[in-house]
Amino acid sequence: MNSGKYVFAQTLDYVNRYEFGKCVKRYNGDYRTRDFNCWNQFVQLFFGQLTSRNSLRDIATCLRAHKSKLYHLGMNGYVNQSSLSRANEGRDWRIFADFGEYLIGQVRPLYTDHPIPNIRLENEVFALDSTTISLSLVLFQWAPGKYSRGAVKIHTLLDLRGSIPSFVLITDGKYHDSNVLDVLVPVSGAIYLMDKAYIDFEALYRIHLAGASFISRAKSNMDYTVTGQNYNINPVTGLKSDKTILLNGYKSKRLYPEPLRLVEYQDVEKDITLYFLTNNQEVSALEITKLYRNRWQIEVFFKWIKQNLTMKKLWGHSENAVNIHVWMAICTYLIVAHIKHSLRSSLSIYEIIQILSISAMDKSSIKELLTEEFSNQNFNEQKNLFDN
Repeated sequence: MNSGKYVFAQTLDYVNRYEFGKCVKRYNGDYRTRDFNCWNQFVQLFFGQLTSRNSLRDIATCLRAHKSKLYHLGMNGYVNQSSLSRANEGRDWRIFADFGEYLIGQVRPLYTDHPIPNIRLENEVFALDSTTISLSLVLFQWAPGKYSRGAVKIHTLLDLRGSIPSFVLITDGKYHDSNVLDVLVPVSGAIYLMDKAYIDFEALYRIHLAGASFISRAKSNMDYTVTGQNYNINPVTGLKSDKTILLNGYKSKRLYPEPLRLVEYQDVEKDITLYFLTNNQEVSALEITKLYRNRWQIEVFFKWIKQNLTMKKLWGHSENAVNIHVWMAICTYLIVAHIKHSLRSSLSIYEIIQILSISAMDKSSIKELLTEEFSNQNFNEQKNLFDN
């Protein structure tokens, strides 16, 4: 039996406590606190996410049952549900958001060489979308949604190289998706993939002027004039046309005065015709369709975090508590992605989360758990023992 650290304590070795302390100091988060400071709050919430606890009560109950191990798990001590809830309600959520931004800056460069399926471009490629968590408007009055219900939206810009979020914004359910483009700072040379909800010609023109590209689905009622057409396309690939257009609408042509590109594609499997709008004049029409197909990676990402992290059941009702909860889920995902890369594990992030969640209280080596090299080595040693 491994007599070293607990698995959960080993995961904390990948968290830079000094950088977290800088975030705490920035917002004076530990003012008038004693034992249960922001770091201990972070560790207990991280434990809750890693082990998929449904509530603060679940977290408190599990930690109380193992209170003799808490010091060795990296925690100062056990606190009850009320203390944890008050911390989530009162401590500035920007501490956790800033640390999440730090983790994004730390983890994203690790996956810059990660391939994108069927894409050979060297550009940074991002998918922009949002996911909604439905809530009770009685309990979450600050978060109105549609149809007299409450909702929280998590707007995410996902780097498709490694599926690492590079930008996260948490809003109420009525915040329109296209408003995110007013907050987003485009990266020159990058390609942004988005759906029809983000058709805001003023914002798209800002992306164009920044030297970046966008690919979106075109709206069916878009008014335009064809000024050029590429006839050198292969219909066998599903392409039907590749046109250069100018917008005709009184307002839209002032907001976006330069030429755009409209690619028509026939999806044989679903028997639908898709129209892609882009300002990118360099890549081929077929590459545009392949790029947009990769936008579905963000849908997979949203589905994954909802199924494997605690996202549907929030640990508080206030706006501050919800922001802390969501950012803790993002931080957990990024820490696991960091562990995966550091150990050069061939396992997926999903598989790593599953292993860590049931092994948190074990004293196994995290490297042995997550790498096939050590698993195969242990298996061969046991096999040789029995063979002898």
